[in-house]
Parts: sequence; C-alpha cells; structure tokens
Amino acid sequence: MAIREDVIVIGGGLAGSVAAIEAAETGASVRLVSYKKSTLRHASGLIDVLGYTGDDPVADPFAALDELSEDHPYSIAGESAIRDGLARFDEITGEMYQGSHTDANALVPTFGGAVKPTARYPTAAAAGIASDERPMLVVGFKEMTEYNAEMLADHLEAAGVPFDVDGVECRFPGEYVNDSRVTRFAKRLEINENVDYEGQLLGAREALAEEVKPHLGNAERVGFPAFLGDDHSEQVRTDLERHLGVDVFEIPMGPPSYPGIRLADRLKAAVDEAGVRMSVGNPVVDYEAEDGALQSVTVDSKGREVPYHAEEFILATGGLVGKGISSSREDGVSEPIFDCHVPHPEDRYEWFDEQAFGDQPFAHFGVVVDETMRVLDADDSPEFENLRAAGGVIGGADTVAEKSQSGVSLATAVVAGEQAGKQAAKHKVSQ
Repeated sequence: MAIREDVIVIGGGLAGSVAAIEAAETGASVRLVSYKKSTLRHASGLIDVLGYTGDDPVADPFAALDELSEDHPYSIAGESAIRDGLARFDEITGEMYQGSHTDANALVPTFGGAVKPTARYPTAAAAGIASDERPMLVVGFKEMTEYNAEMLADHLEAAGVPFDVDGVECRFPGEYVNDSRVTRFAKRLEINENVDYEGQLLGAREALAEEVKPHLGNAERVGFPAFLGDDHSEQVRTDLERHLGVDVFEIPMGPPSYPGIRLADRLKAAVDEAGVRMSVGNPVVDYEAEDGALQSVTVDSKGREVPYHAEEFILATGGLVGKGISSSREDGVSEPIFDCHVPHPEDRYEWFDEQAFGDQPFAHFGVVVDETMRVLDADDSPEFENLRAAGGVIGGADTVAEKSQSGVSLATAVVAGEQAGKQAAKHKVSQ
C-alpha cells in the first residue's frame, strides 16, 4: 500500500528532525524516514554556530559571517536563517540548554582539556564555563582509561583559564571489572543503586560524593565526565550538589555521549509532538520522477519495497561520516540516493591536503543548494523541482574545523522545512 504525505524528510538527525518540525509548522503532513540512529548519540551535545575562522577563535559568530566564502551554507541561507534555526532549537529544548541570552560564544571545557567556543550548551555543563572565575575540581575515574582528570586540568591551565583548577582520579563506588563501560556507571547513578562504601550501604550518588569530598580543597564547582544519569540526570546533579555543597557540572566527552543521547531523545519527542509520522529502520533505496519532479521514494520495509509519495522531499542524510555522501575509487564522490551532483576533483590526490591539519578539500564535499535549499545540478539548475537539502549533506564548508556543524544543520533545516511546507501547499492548490 502506497503512503502519501505533503512532505517527506529523509534522515533523522538534528537537520532532519528540525526540518520535519518546521515543515509541520506550516500545516503540512510530514513523514520522517530514517535508517540508522542519529550520529548525535556520538556527539558532544554542544551546539556550535561558528567557533573558528582559520586558526582564530570566534567571539561572536554573527560578527564573523562576512569572512565566509560565497558558497558557504551560511552565506546561502543568510543570517536570519541562523537566528531562526537557533530560535527553533531553543523552543525545542527549553531549559535543557543555555546560551540564548547572548550572540557571543561561551567557552566550554571538553574532556581533552580544550576550551571550545559554542553557542548553546547543556544546562548540565553550565557551571563549568570558562568565563566563570570560581576555582574548579575536575574528577576522573581510574576505571576510565580514555579520560584523565589530572591531564585535563593541566591542559586547562595551559590554555590560560582565569581560575584555579585541580584534577583527581578517584575510584567509582562499587565493584567493576577493569573494562567497565561508562553506561554501567551512568545506570548506577540513574537508579541510585545501593553500593557498599567503606562498610556502609549508601546510594551511588552519596557514595560518589563521599569519594570526592576529601579532594575538594577550595573548589566551588566540580566537573565530572558527562555520564551523570540519563532520564534523571538533573536529579543526579542536584543530589551530588547537595552532598558536596558545591555546584556540579558535566564535561562533554566522546561516545557514548549522554548529552548527545539526551538531545536525540528530546528531538524525537519534539518530532512526535509536532505530529510528524516516523518510519525508522527503513532505508530509501530508489525513487520515481516525472517532468523534473520527484513523485515518490521507494523504502525497503523488511524486504518489501513501499513507495512513499509526497509533494516535497528533503534530503538530510548527513555528510561523509553519516554516509549521506559516499566516495570510492571507481565512482568518485556521489550522493547515493538521488545521484545528485557533488563537486569534486577527478584526481583523488586532490581530495586531501598533505598537511594533516590543512584545509582538506574532502571536508567541503556535498551537494550544492540555492537560497531555498533546492539541490542543484552541475549547471546550477534544480536536480528536481521539489528536492531540498539540509545539514551535513550540503557542501561548501569544513564544518568540523570551523565548529559550525550544528549551526549549519539548524539554519538549512529551517529554510528547507519552511519552503517545503509552503510549496507543498501550493502544489495541492494547483492540482
């Protein structure tokens, strides 16, 4: 049985979710089709708009927009789209995130000891921002080989932060094998599991506080790796603050990323609240087009091919990492669903810079769009009249190096979603 909607969004990450919500706000019926779990679950949870231009950190992203190239997604979408994208994000996340009070970037410590410029940060990380001059203690755990608090503290000091910072490696309360995963620590705090701590039976949160207390010194805030619970993370932090008598914050770290998981869960809930239908775990494998417009996409539903018809389509499948852009020796660089044009050198040796931290051409690979986010072919004409793109699948910028990945996703998503919804309504009226 064929499925019909006004708008179909392909991809369930930040860009796809926001585009779907934006389209639904126009009154369109929307379906989001996603194959894999969002890469947000591996990301820091920080929302970057523009952190660097070249080697220089950016204090105000909006003041630096004029420095970007004409083919940068921000230059195409425009400043108002960036602001609209942030406003939509703020509406979706509410008190989960902070930073909306200013255009300026906040400086947030990360688990590698860097201080990262970012536009929005989880409330769970708020007490750790580098503009706060209160002395800080960073806590790590001997069971976690990928995170060393003493090294992190040294790196923060070397970065010139305006506060005293110490690091300490503790034992996480309870018995664990040497290769315990952070998910086990998070669950123990989430349910406040009772543990044997120095002969007493204590809740995991109180036991963790007792382990840290002897190391507090003059610290007025304490940073932990970002695994302080999942659904009840606010309660975990509140309990730790009560036991320790100081502010507690999370330091963003690598996967699995609980801030990223929490954000992905909130986006999924927001998509559902917007009335968007979801088809999860089913890849788009083909499409039908007529007279320069897409008629449907074909979705593989457990081995059965099902056509999904719509007036407008939005491609939000991610970049090279998300497999929304593919590359191979035989076929070069391509967009795998619609075979959209992806500008790239024919010579594979021109895809990369010999300097590891140079301006890598492959980082700019992606589809080309116009100001309404319609995908363009090699002659700058629409690939299809009713196909738009959002997020990492769009080329023109090294969003990882300049720390603009989330901002690009938000800005292009609000434009693609709004335009798709409005155009779908026009198509229906004309029929």
